[in-house]
Amino acid sequence: MKKPVLVIMAAGMGSRYGGCKQMDPVGSCDQVILDYSIYDARRAGFETVIFVIKHEIEADFKERIGSRVERHMDVRYAFQRMDDLPEGYAIPEGRTKPWGTAQAALAALPFINGPFAIINADDYYGPEAFRIIYDYLCTHPDGNEYAMVSYRLENTVTDYGYVARGVCQVGDDGCLTAITERTQIEKGPPPRFTENGGKTWSELPGNTLVSMNFWGFTPSLLEWAREYFPRFLDKALAENPLKAEYLLPTLVGRLIDEGAVTVRALSSGDKWYGVTYKEDKPAVSAAIARMTQEGLYPDNLWK
Repeated sequence: MKKPVLVIMAAGMGSRYGGCKQMDPVGSCDQVILDYSIYDARRAGFETVIFVIKHEIEADFKERIGSRVERHMDVRYAFQRMDDLPEGYAIPEGRTKPWGTAQAALAALPFINGPFAIINADDYYGPEAFRIIYDYLCTHPDGNEYAMVSYRLENTVTDYGYVARGVCQVGDDGCLTAITERTQIEKGPPPRFTENGGKTWSELPGNTLVSMNFWGFTPSLLEWAREYFPRFLDKALAENPLKAEYLLPTLVGRLIDEGAVTVRALSSGDKWYGVTYKEDKPAVSAAIARMTQEGLYPDNLWK
């Protein structure tokens, strides 16, 4: 069996954050959030990491992150590009950003020939999340049986603005029955979301399970992503050519609706931390310092 690999989506430049937050230190020895994800992944069993980045940040990324990780894991680089489109499609005039997380996953396709986990670069997921996804992938290496690590909504919102989350519905068998992407969720209380720029709001219970883009897939997911990309583009280019995104939660939700795949909802007891806005950073740094003091992490991860 092919050992599971880890894909980290780090191409986003952090527009709401105001800079390249993937490279902004939160640890005492200049560690960034994804250093902790990689450390947790390595001790869970992952040995290969694929970074999906932009060419524009390649040199800085390799110098500040890749160079130290390469001493401990097999590191590969994939590049998400706006012009990486199916034949017959072109970048619409005025578009300045790539096409979302499903396109980011497709960028890693040349390096994937077995099960893989995929995460965001700017989210802290916790060690348990990596252990349970690694164990799942080792027992489900192929086919159309996927997994997702879920978190409680109330543990994933920010005090300083809105977040995007995949809102999950889970059946009695522990599998997702539906997942709906909500791109503007605020903390509240209670947590709430809007679909029309704040004109109206709908409440969401704090214990609602949400996706934090921590998925466990087999290579078949990439085949689905490639097949559905033109369908997404046809709609996006007609309705929202400058900002529409091809998102993993939306793609997975559609595959679930069509009965093409099953997705096991794995629950982690770890608390999520993330830096969506610059104001989030002090709280994340404080949490990392506390976990280091408690012995969950060494002060210098890569010493």
